[in-house]
Amino acid sequence: MSSKKASDEGVKLIAANRKAHHDYFIVEKLETGIQLAGSELRPCRENRVNLKDAYVDIDNGEMWLIGVHIGLNPFSNIQNHDPERKRKLLAHRYQIDKFGKKSMNTGMTVIPLRMYFKQGKVKVEIALAKGKTTYDKRDSIAKKDMKRDMDRELKARY
Repeated sequence: MSSKKASDEGVKLIAANRKAHHDYFIVEKLETGIQLAGSELRPCRENRVNLKDAYVDIDNGEMWLIGVHIGLNPFSNIQNHDPERKRKLLAHRYQIDKFGKKSMNTGMTVIPLRMYFKQGKVKVEIALAKGKTTYDKRDSIAKKDMKRDMDRELKARY
């Protein structure tokens, strides 16, 4: 039996926002599609994508991914895209409304967690997140260190 989850089969990771779990409490996740230009696909296949400072803006019933850097394609010179342009996310109306209401009413933010290929299509996993304060971050680091020490002790013991 494989150690992969059944939901991760056929999924190729393009980029992940690794600092998101450190900076935010993740409340709810959603998988969306993304509208890309033709010249953006090759850099996605080559993992030249950065989600570090990205966020999602909900404007007039549409979700926009802002701050994602997708590298330039060297083979599409004149039709090349702007690496920092805002990109439209594809989701159902009720999902957009739900995330929009929660982000407006509760002061939470919507951030991308990871971008990946699923069955040949580029997908973005976004999350409704609440920012952590400094002491929350210190608490997370302490828990992670404690877990690492316990794992080290168990490994040495057995």
